[in-house]
Amino acid sequence: MISAGAKRALVVRGGWEGHAPVAATDRFATALKEDGYEVTVSDTLDSYLDASLLAATDLVVQCWTMGDITAPQLEGLSQAVRAGTGLAGWHGGIVDAFRTETRYHLMTGGQFVHHAREFSTFEVTPVPGKEDHPAVAGINAFTVTTEQYYVHVDPAIEVLATSPYAADPDHPELLGTVVPVTWTRNWGAGRVFVTTLGHGVADLDVPETHAMIRKGMTWATR
Repeated sequence: MISAGAKRALVVRGGWEGHAPVAATDRFATALKEDGYEVTVSDTLDSYLDASLLAATDLVVQCWTMGDITAPQLEGLSQAVRAGTGLAGWHGGIVDAFRTETRYHLMTGGQFVHHAREFSTFEVTPVPGKEDHPAVAGINAFTVTTEQYYVHVDPAIEVLATSPYAADPDHPELLGTVVPVTWTRNWGAGRVFVTTLGHGVADLDVPETHAMIRKGMTWATR
């Protein structure tokens, strides 16, 4: 039974197993429950065809790397977010999903295009003037060693945290380029939260990363 007044989250997970979609989303499904959400977990993109489910959902958390989404599935998700359902995710589960679907990338505000072959060590820094945004409030600059995403982004997004692109032997010309790490955007009446952090389960346990995603999910919720 759903508690009166409880927020409802739909966790949609699948795609490439290298990003551990089950283990990764289990962490945040637990966090959402701790925050008072009623959580439904789905292993199929057909959840985006269920208009009644989406209309009753305050937040979609997606972890689906690569893969394919049908036009009706994408339309269902897009319409739900436009109507006010929030959308949140991390790393490949949100910005390396459905590579051929530019309409999806427009909604998320960015798309993964490259990462170095080896893990990089880099500092994540809140953007000056954005430190009080609810998704990054209280989070200071921190250093991680993980997969660093180089992304193409929509100029309309609100960038909340960045990092200098680390040394990449295959692309030395990119060294030092400031790349967005965490951002938000509006999509109709809905809010979208994205961070490129979170390659593996251990990355999600970094306190600042965990806190940022948790805060971002709260911010994106209807």
